[in-house]
Amino acid sequence: PYDLTKAQLNVWHEIERDLSGQALMSRLVQGDVGSGKTILAFLAMIMTVENGYQAVLMAPTEVLARQHFQAMEKLLQEQNIDFGHPVLLTGSDTAKEKREKYALIASKEANLVIGTHALIQEKVQYNNLGLVITDEQHRFGVAQRARLWTKNVQPPHVLVMTATPIPRTLAMTLYGDLDVSVIDELPP
Repeated sequence: PYDLTKAQLNVWHEIERDLSGQALMSRLVQGDVGSGKTILAFLAMIMTVENGYQAVLMAPTEVLARQHFQAMEKLLQEQNIDFGHPVLLTGSDTAKEKREKYALIASKEANLVIGTHALIQEKVQYNNLGLVITDEQHRFGVAQRARLWTKNVQPPHVLVMTATPIPRTLAMTLYGDLDVSVIDELPP
């Protein structure tokens, strides 16, 4: 219901270009809390799903995963997007709930998958995974992130988000394999 800031638009154009290009996206989006990283992640997920792929967003806590899930549901409803079918997968789901959600994910009936570390469990089988987004990615180990990235026959696009300020030179050293985008403007 609001316009993106200039900084958000700049980063969105980088993400959109990556998702539309020949090479796989491997991008770090850095911005303060409230700068609008999540809406950019949602737009990338929607673009991915619109093109026939699944998209995954992994959050470090169940509270944050639940917030993302509810915000995604609200966005889909408000914008009348009927091709996006989100599911929330967390460690606190019952065994029955997990089995049902695993089936939805494996069949691609659920194409917007949001959750916690439960997303990388062995029993989760994705179906044409096109995009993996990790929120506050430094809270996950390299092996955990790699497990999610390799759960597909073909490697997916990768987007990682952080609110932790990292100087560009340090980011290039730590995440040399990632392109770095910075949202340096807060919405009004």
